[in-house]
Formats: sequence, structure tokens, C-alpha cells
Amino acid sequence: MHDSEIERIRRLPIWHGEITVDSLSGGRTNLNFVVHDASGKYVARLGEDIVEHHVMRFNELAASRAAHAAGLSPAVVYAQEGLTVLEYVECKTFTSADVRQSQNLEKIVPLIKSCHTDVPAHLRGAVLAFWVFHVIRDYVAKLREVSSPYATLAGELLIIGNRLEMDAGPFDMVFGHNDLIAENILDDGKRLWLIDWDYAGYNSPLFDLGGLASNNELSPDQEIWLLETYFEASVTPELMRRYHAMTCASLLREAMWSMVSESTSDLDVDYATYTADFYDRFRRTYQNYLQM
Repeated sequence: MHDSEIERIRRLPIWHGEITVDSLSGGRTNLNFVVHDASGKYVARLGEDIVEHHVMRFNELAASRAAHAAGLSPAVVYAQEGLTVLEYVECKTFTSADVRQSQNLEKIVPLIKSCHTDVPAHLRGAVLAFWVFHVIRDYVAKLREVSSPYATLAGELLIIGNRLEMDAGPFDMVFGHNDLIAENILDDGKRLWLIDWDYAGYNSPLFDLGGLASNNELSPDQEIWLLETYFEASVTPELMRRYHAMTCASLLREAMWSMVSESTSDLDVDYATYTADFYDRFRRTYQNYLQM
């Protein structure tokens, strides 16, 4: 099915002895493969820039290298245009149920804080910002451009996104991961790892915190704990307002990411179901937000 990609991986000059290449499931913006050679086990990620999703591979590579230097992510062992090879970590891939377990949340918060505070010291070269409200505005334009079935929603979603941008400020700035779905957190039995830096960039810390909570359906009590633990202070009404606005923005962006992908992606992913799930989550969360 991926014969040309497998052949490209086989031709890389880094392998030792006989190699095997097997598909790895789960990628929504990449094709991923596990490679065995005489020296060990690796993950090969293939993916070009995806401009409509603000995924630029030079930025992903810079973030991946910095995250490894900060002790958060596996090492990059080789890279060329559209292809990155990383060390393989024998691990359990988290599910949302794993994220919601209190003992895991206690390990995840330091991981996020390290991303925000330690990774920037190791970044080299040009890197991007990831401003969710700009992404929402750009997705609105893309839905209209491709005559998406969701284009009829574009005007309303633009108004909502602009309102959330006003409500979520004032803004602090950190280097965010910006894609805290459960599958991007690994547990090797001793520690957690953070992987997949496709959307990394400077952003508000509330985007990662809101994204972690909304993507993994944390309870309201867990959300308060998350904020208190991250900021090491009691949660004020103003912080809660900003946080809930950013949580809504995170869900809206995730739903619109899938709406656009339905029209533009050729990966074997059930985007329609993903869209329906996250758009429903967004609507419920936004209605609750309006009643606060």
C-alpha cells in the first residue's frame, strides 16, 4: 500500500545490515513506519508541509530537536526534506482515559511546563508562532475556498473565534506543543515522553492547558486542579474566564481542522466522524461558556 514510501526509507544511508519496515498506525498528518536494523529500532515519519494546517516541517524538526535536548522527546537521528527518523521508545501510548487518571496528570503537568520553559533554550533557527485565532480565521477562508459543506457555518464560526480572542486575553507567551491529544503522550514505565511537534510554536500557555482538558475530557474539578498546579496559585475568576475561552477555541480549531481535512487530505482517516465528535464537543462547551 505504501510501497514507494517504504522503498524511500530503505534507501536511506543510515541503516546497518538487514532492515524491516512496518507501517505504524495513528498518524493524522504523516505516514509513520517502524524500522528495525542491526543497530536498533526507529520511527520514520514521512510528511510534506501542510500549508492549510500551518504545518511546516522545518519548524517541526527544530521543535523536535529542542524537545529532545530538553529531555522531553526521542532523539532525531536523521532528517531530509519530508522525512524524519527518530529513536523508537518502547512504551504505552496514552488514551484519554489514561490522561484523566490523577497519577498521570501529576506527571503530565511538569511535562507541559518543561515544554513551555525549557524547550526555548534549545531552539535554533527560525520557528513559528501558533496563534489559534489566526488559524480559525484562515480555516474559515479555506472552507469557503474549497466550497466545503461546512462553508455555511463559516460566518458564524468567524464571529465566535473573534469573540473568544477578545475574551481569552491578556496573553502570556510560551513555546507550546499545541496538540495535546492523548496519543502524543507516551509512558515507558519510568517516565513520560511528549512526541509529534507538527503544530509547535509560541502561544499562550492556556492553549495547551485548555487543549489537554478538552481533548481528553477532564472533569471541572480536574480543570481547576490543572490550573492551580500549573500556575502554583489559586484560580481567579479572571483566569477561569480566559481559560474557558481558550478551551472553546481549542475545540473549535480541532473541529475546523477536521472540516478542512475532509476536503484536502488524502490520508486514510475518518475525518467526518472526527468532525462530528469535536464539533459537538465545541457546541456543548461553548454553550456552557456563554452561561458562565
